[in-house]
Amino acid sequence: MHLVPVDPDHVPALADAEATPPDDAPHGKALARASTERLEALAALHARFIADGSHALLVVLQARDAGGKDGTVRHVFSGLDPKACRVTAFEAPAGEETRHDYLWRAHAACPPRGVVGIFNRSHYEDVLVARVRGLVPEAVWSRRYRHIAEFERLLADEGTAVVKLFLHVSRAEQARRLRARLDAPDKNYKYDPGDLDDRARWDDYTRAYRDVLRKTAARRAPWYVVPADDKRVRNYLVAGVLVRALEAVCPAPREFAPARLAALRAGLEARLAEEGA
Repeated sequence: MHLVPVDPDHVPALADAEATPPDDAPHGKALARASTERLEALAALHARFIADGSHALLVVLQARDAGGKDGTVRHVFSGLDPKACRVTAFEAPAGEETRHDYLWRAHAACPPRGVVGIFNRSHYEDVLVARVRGLVPEAVWSRRYRHIAEFERLLADEGTAVVKLFLHVSRAEQARRLRARLDAPDKNYKYDPGDLDDRARWDDYTRAYRDVLRKTAARRAPWYVVPADDKRVRNYLVAGVLVRALEAVCPAPREFAPARLAALRAGLEARLAEEGA
């Protein structure tokens, strides 16, 4: 099964039920086998993507607190060639960042051709957190949808494929994960009491995310809502989106014509014979 891009005219409600695995998702041994196949296909496509070097891929990960962004990066991208895979984790702007427009740091972190870049949180915080917490007036954050859409159009026009993933967890699953961070000593470091402030604004964030999906989903920079209550299904679905994204920009594997192949093989064997290999 594959996820389909969000239709801006029919935005998901982002209800809790939409965070559970789809009915046609594999499970058990079938899920493990299908996930392995997708991750192997992803690694093979990444090698072709690097060799071609004509495109970049930007993957935007957004989620509520405890939504699984770090786990997705760890499990889905770990098999990619690290020299051509970069992760940028955006925190609140600080220092030099505060002296520039809000997209400056995002543009600076975009991947070059031949590289997959992952934004763990992103420029979308400036129409999510800024809106919900009232960090800037509505007249400011409301115009940023257009800025972001045009920014992503620029990236696409210049050879960067953009894929945006909202990892959708239910309220009950978020509560379970927050408790787990305190119950397991090795996860205590993940717990931030401030997450409860955002949880209290659950409905406000839901409205904000739905507006993001409605106003910035585009063919050149699609949004996908990933049911993320089940971590293994989440990883399987994300891998499927990325396989299709790389397939869209990767050329077919290069194959030499028979005569060319024969000449190259003869040259190789002659050199190896000289070496006694």
